[in-house]
Amino acid sequence: MLLTKKSEYALLSLIAIAKSDEAKNVDELSRELNISKSFLAKIMQNLAKHNLVVSHRGVNGGFALNKSWEIITILEIVVAAEEKLPSVFECSPSMDNCPNQLASLCTIWPLLNNLQLKINDFLEKLTLKDIA
Repeated sequence: MLLTKKSEYALLSLIAIAKSDEAKNVDELSRELNISKSFLAKIMQNLAKHNLVVSHRGVNGGFALNKSWEIITILEIVVAAEEKLPSVFECSPSMDNCPNQLASLCTIWPLLNNLQLKINDFLEKLTLKDIA
């Protein structure tokens, strides 16, 4: 599945952070977006691990974008949230790693792979600012 709840919540959280003048903590984001605090905290950790956000400690702490929303791509966000490249199909991007071990017999792999490449390219060109 391309966009799971993790991706959706990551996108919504980053939009909220980008539109804010101050860092936003998980409590604020959880209430504002009606997302489970524990689930959101894990997502935010992934985003921080991938350097999309920076975490500030203290009374006025929270998360802020680590770079401009004009250059953060949707593909970066999805990869950070999901911790893997998006996949519309269960096909592997490489025929060598076919999950069914039938790559040499598969006649639809080229079509599915081409579609996945187009989706990835689209998500790479679309930025956080574009969707905000």
